[in-house]
Amino acid sequence: MNKHVLAASLAAVALAAAPTAAVAAAPAAALTHRAAPAGAAASAAAPADATAAESAGKRSVRVVRPGERVGVAPGWRMWLTPEGKHWSGPDGYEIFRSVVDGNIDPTQPGVSLQTDGTGSGILHTGLYYGTRDVGRVELTYGGTTTVRAALVELPGRPGWGAWHVATPVYDQSGTPGVALYDRAGQLLAELPARDF
Repeated sequence: MNKHVLAASLAAVALAAAPTAAVAAAPAAALTHRAAPAGAAASAAAPADATAAESAGKRSVRVVRPGERVGVAPGWRMWLTPEGKHWSGPDGYEIFRSVVDGNIDPTQPGVSLQTDGTGSGILHTGLYYGTRDVGRVELTYGGTTTVRAALVELPGRPGWGAWHVATPVYDQSGTPGVALYDRAGQLLAELPARDF
């Protein structure tokens, strides 16, 4: 594994609460998803079973039970319920993003972004929705770096799920871009990066 990728992942250890920028997986004991460039390098950083599933044209989405906690970065947990995405940080506070309050249109493909972090690392999470054929979500940050996010979803392919990826600290003079693709690699929806 690239030393810089490992260092970026370890930098997320001290993540703490910061304002959420709402502009639109593995158990804690065995975190396996690391921020890595999209494409071949991202496959090297993704769990082996996800890489094999992608190359076989299968879904690379982790299916979780309602309420099942997923470690998304050291000190950070995410869980899904039929009402939406929940996550908590090192402080123990909990945050919620609804899929039933009318804030998203589940009939059209879309993606959202929430960002939390401190000077030592940044956790990016969000929803993807409006498709039962999700292939991948990619985050572009710092103007040039694109990483593939890990995906989690409830059983039964409900047409929405959540994504997450931890990155090192970077110049945050804007918001990162997020793109949702289907399994054939077609862009379904995106939030373009924006400068402040």
